[in-house]
Amino acid sequence: MTRYAGIGHRFWVMFTLWVAAISVVTALGVYGAASSTQQAVARQALDREARYYARKAAHEPAAPLPDTYLISGWLQKQGEPDDVPPRLRGLAPGYHVIHSDAGDGTAYVTDIAGGRLYLLYNRDRPTRMVMLFGLIPVVLVVLIIYFATYLTYRASRRALSPVIALASVVRQWDPDHPDPATLAPGNIPEASDSDVEVLSRALYNFATRLEAFVERERNFTRDASHELRTPLTVMKVAADVLADEEGLSPFAQRSLARIRGSVREMGALIEAFLVLARESDTGLRDEDFLVNDVVADEVARYRELLGEKPVELRLVEHARFALHAPPRVFAVTIGNLIRNACLYTERGSVTVEIGSDSVRVIDTGSGMSEEDLERAFQPFYRGSRTGGKGHGIGLAIVRRLADRYGWRVTLESTLGKGTTATAHFPAARPPDAALPQTAGERA
Repeated sequence: MTRYAGIGHRFWVMFTLWVAAISVVTALGVYGAASSTQQAVARQALDREARYYARKAAHEPAAPLPDTYLISGWLQKQGEPDDVPPRLRGLAPGYHVIHSDAGDGTAYVTDIAGGRLYLLYNRDRPTRMVMLFGLIPVVLVVLIIYFATYLTYRASRRALSPVIALASVVRQWDPDHPDPATLAPGNIPEASDSDVEVLSRALYNFATRLEAFVERERNFTRDASHELRTPLTVMKVAADVLADEEGLSPFAQRSLARIRGSVREMGALIEAFLVLARESDTGLRDEDFLVNDVVADEVARYRELLGEKPVELRLVEHARFALHAPPRVFAVTIGNLIRNACLYTERGSVTVEIGSDSVRVIDTGSGMSEEDLERAFQPFYRGSRTGGKGHGIGLAIVRRLADRYGWRVTLESTLGKGTTATAHFPAARPPDAALPQTAGERA
């Protein structure tokens, strides 16, 4: 998960990069300006010195050659020996940049009345002076930039401090144990800014409403769990007692079977709704359980739902695996898949297969069209070949439970031949004991 830095940290990074960039640009600018200025000064000094010596030599042939702190000169007379340094000898008239072990410089070669004049401007000496005296203003400029940037950063930080304080409070707020009072404007330090106060008050109102919603949800699930299950239990007991009566007509027996089946179906739906209504806190404890045992119980439970329908419901175990989750949530998920298969299969078989990390429910029912497959998990959608059966919420419940626990449910169907629903469990665990390699089947 990407972690984003706070506003204060980003401001600090931004100002630091800005100061570094300006410092580098200032240093490069000063260096470039010094180099260009030095080159121009060197050429101007050489040209002025050459013209001055030429005028002086015209009146005084024995006038001394230039020999100053910056400029040295040599005169090469035709037919006479000279002491021109090897690095200058042979240069054509004009300006030349000289690099040698003796130092860097700018040479100027020109012809005058007495011969060829060689002048050398020593750039090392003024460079040291430029660096010495130029470093002082550069340091001053950089210090001024640093100081101005620091003041700007402090001012920006002070302006954003209410937002940073609000973000700190929100960051420490625990949604699982909400305390809206911590978001009240009076409890947030430095929340004097009007905009921040508006944000704080909006968050406080939102947190208060959210806490009220959560409390109502908890009250509903607690009350519904008791108030809805109680009458269902009464109906189930009454139906069981009535089934033991002798002399019931065939019509009464069929009606009683439908009542008992509807009671079981309503119980399963209520259980699923209560699990979904609890949101992230299902109220059910995660534990390690053997998937095969839970699936076997669901198969036995829905076998009675078939009644006298010519449909065989069987369980085939190719493997055994365990899960760490609420067993009741898993039972509701698989139970809805089995219930759908039994409900929409009029003849043939419903086979529940257990693999190494999946449970597959295969029926020989009416099947589903392409449009039905695309919309099968939508709430209250009933396929075109359901015949008005079901409520269209079973698969929607399965999808929501699977998404919550990281499971995956897929459907494959052929119109008129049947449907295969597969629940995949990526977090499947090996059981304590494995089945033999041959497939086992429970009658």
